[in-house]
Amino acid sequence: MPQFRSGSSTMSSTSQSVINETITSHQYNSGFSYSASGHNIESADVDGYINPSTIAGENQILNGVQFNWTSPNLEAVPRWKIVNAGESFSLVESLQSAGLANVTTINRTITTTTTTETTSIFGQ
Repeated sequence: MPQFRSGSSTMSSTSQSVINETITSHQYNSGFSYSASGHNIESADVDGYINPSTIAGENQILNGVQFNWTSPNLEAVPRWKIVNAGESFSLVESLQSAGLANVTTINRTITTTTTTETTSIFGQ
């Protein structure tokens, strides 16, 4: 019969966890952006008005998010005229309207591995 004076025993266990996530973000413009630039031009409006009048949008709900927006009245955009006839001129108008501007979707997987080691030492 064998006799043991001392010794050790080691036990190891490993577990793995996997998490799959999807994150979706919606970005909305609740108003509009109008800009105009150029040279040798000016407003043809009597008061020098250079902004379009606005129209309020109705409330809407999308994926549980309530929103509304303001839009320009395109019948009332500024009118422009050339200051010095016969000379060069430029006019650049830009309009970014209200509504959905950007959707970002992130898909990611997180994997975690845990290893536990237990060592028992014994003696007589």
